[in-house]
Amino acid sequence: MRKQLDRLFSAARQYKKPLAISIDAVLVILSLCLAYLIRLGSFEEIGAKYLYQIPFIAMIIVPVKIMVFWIFRLYQISFRYISIEEVLAMAKAAALTSPLIAVVALVFRDMKVFFEFPRSVIFIDFFLTFFFIGGIRTLFRLYYSDSNRKKGLETLVVGAGSAGEQLARDMLRSKKYSYLPVGFIDDNPRKKSVFIHGIKVLGRKENIPKLVKDLNVKEIVIAIPSATSKEIREIMAYVRKTNIRDVKVLPGLSDLINGKVTLRDIRDISIEDLLGREPVQIDMGQVSSYIRLKAILVTGAGGSIGSELCRQIARFNPAKLIMLDMGETELFNIDREIKENYPSLPLLPVVGDIRDEEKVRVLFKGNSIDIVFHAAAYKHVPLMEANPREAILNNIYGTMVVAKISSELGVKRFINISTDKAVNPTSVMGATKRVAENLVLGLPNHTTSFISVRFGNVLGSRGSVVPIFQEQIKKGGPLTLTDHEMKRYFMTIPESVQLVLQSGAMGNGNDVFVLDMGEPISIYKIAEELIRLSGLEPDKDIPIVISGKRAGEKLFEELLTAEEGTSATRHQKIFSAKKSQEIDKEYLKKVEKLISLARENKDFAKIFSLLKELVPTYERSEPGRME
Repeated sequence: MRKQLDRLFSAARQYKKPLAISIDAVLVILSLCLAYLIRLGSFEEIGAKYLYQIPFIAMIIVPVKIMVFWIFRLYQISFRYISIEEVLAMAKAAALTSPLIAVVALVFRDMKVFFEFPRSVIFIDFFLTFFFIGGIRTLFRLYYSDSNRKKGLETLVVGAGSAGEQLARDMLRSKKYSYLPVGFIDDNPRKKSVFIHGIKVLGRKENIPKLVKDLNVKEIVIAIPSATSKEIREIMAYVRKTNIRDVKVLPGLSDLINGKVTLRDIRDISIEDLLGREPVQIDMGQVSSYIRLKAILVTGAGGSIGSELCRQIARFNPAKLIMLDMGETELFNIDREIKENYPSLPLLPVVGDIRDEEKVRVLFKGNSIDIVFHAAAYKHVPLMEANPREAILNNIYGTMVVAKISSELGVKRFINISTDKAVNPTSVMGATKRVAENLVLGLPNHTTSFISVRFGNVLGSRGSVVPIFQEQIKKGGPLTLTDHEMKRYFMTIPESVQLVLQSGAMGNGNDVFVLDMGEPISIYKIAEELIRLSGLEPDKDIPIVISGKRAGEKLFEELLTAEEGTSATRHQKIFSAKKSQEIDKEYLKKVEKLISLARENKDFAKIFSLLKELVPTYERSEPGRME
C-alpha cells in the first residue's frame, strides 16, 4: 500500500501547487458549511434561513482566502518538513481571512439574503479553517516522517537540549546524510521519557552501554555545544564500554553560525574535545570595533595560527584581508577557503618573505594597512637548534622588518604572536622569540600600538605532537615520547586565536599579554587518549616508547620569568606581564649586530654570546648540529 501511495504522491508532485489550491478551496467551503451547521445545530435550520447565504459568501471568500494563503507562502511550504513556523503562518492566515465573512455580510446587509447573520460563524470558521488547512499538511508530514524513520544508521543522540532537538530534526529530514535517531541521552531527570520529534529520551550517560546493545546503535553523536572537556571525557568513558568507534560531536557554541545546528556541523571527536578547557568568551563588540572595515595584514597566513586568524578575522567584516606567506600551497588553501565562505570579502594573497624589506614596504604602501597580526615564525625547536642562523634572520630580523615599516607608515596596531618558550629559554627558537618580543616593545614610534601575546602549545597545529602521534598510530606505532614526565600547556587553535583577537582590542601599546593556559597536560596522557580515540588500547595494541629528551627541550614550560609577574586585565583569561628588561637604543644596536653576525654565517660562539646578552635568562642546552 505504501509503495502505491509513494508512486501516486511522486506523480502528483509536479502538480503540487494547483492540487494544493484546489484542495484548500474545497476545505474552505467545507469549513464554512460546518461552521453554520455547528452554530445552527441542524440542516433544517440551514435550509430554512441560510440556504442562499452560504454559497454567496463562499463565492466571495474562497478566492480571497486562497490569495491570502498565497501571500503567506502556504504553497511554498514543503509538506514533508512542516515546522512550527509554518503552523503559525497557517494560524495567521486563518485568523486574517475568517473575519472576511463579517465584511461580506456587512457590505451586502441590505440584501434579503443577509437579513439575519450568525456572527459566531466567524470564530467557528477560523478554528475549522486552521484545523483543516493545517491538518492535511500535518498528515503529509507524519506520513513522510514515518517513511524516513525506516532508513539510516541507528544513531544515539547525547544531549536533548536545543542543539540535540535541531540535530534530530535535521537527521529526520536529510536525504544526503543517512542517520536514524533512535533515542536521546540526557542527564536532566526532568527530560526522562520525554518525546522530541517522536524520539524518546531513554536515560542518562550511564545507560549508554546497555542502550547501544539493546537498540543496535551504530553511531553516537554528542550534541552538547556547551559541554566542557571534562563532561565529554565522562561521556566517552561510557562509550568506550561499547563497540562503537564512530563518535561524532558538535563544535563549541562560538563556532556555530548564528547558534543554528545542522548535520553539516557534526565532526569526528578529536583530542581537542577531550583535552580542551572551558569555552572562551570574548567581547565580540570590542573585537569588531577595531577590525570592522579595516585593512588587515596577517603574516604567516598559511600556518596553523595564521590561517585560523584569517578565518576569524573574516567574520568581523574587515575592509580587506591581506594574507602573506612563503608557502604557496598553504596560502592557496586558506585563500580558497575564505573565498568560499566569504565571497564578498576583498582578499589579497601574497607569496613573499617577511625578510624582503622592499616587497614588504611596497605591500604596506599599496594597501594602507591598519592592523598587522604577525604570526610568521620558525617554531620547531630541534630544527632551530641545528639552524640558529635561520631562526635569527626569520624570527628576529623578519619581525624587525615588518614592525619598523608598520611604525613608519602609521599602522594602528601590531599584534605579535609569541610563545611560552620565550620565557627562561633553553632553545634558540625560544631566545629569538624573546628578542622579537623585546624588539617590538623598544622600537621608536608615535602612532603604532605594539602588542605581544604569549601562549603555549596549540593542539593540532602542524608539526606539533598531536599530528605526529596520529601519523605514528596510522603506521601501527610505536608512539615515541621524549620523557614520561614531560608536560605542556595546550590550547585549541580557535581558543588561542579568539584570545589573540581580544588582546589586540585591549592593548594600548608596549604590552605583553599572557594567556591563561590552565593546567599543563601530560604528553603521555595525550598519547594514551589518541590511541583510545583510534579504537585501540595503549601499550596493548600500540606501544608508547620513551626516546629521550632532545636538544633545546624542557620538561616543563613557563609563561613568565620570575621577575615579570602579571597584573589582571578586563578579561579573566588574559594577564599583562610586567616589563623585566629595559629596551633602549643600546639594546637595539646589539640586535642589529646579532642579525649582522647571522648574515655572515660564522662565529657561532659570538652569536650565542650575544643572544645571551639580549636574553639574560637564556640557558643553552646541549648544542645541536649547526648549519
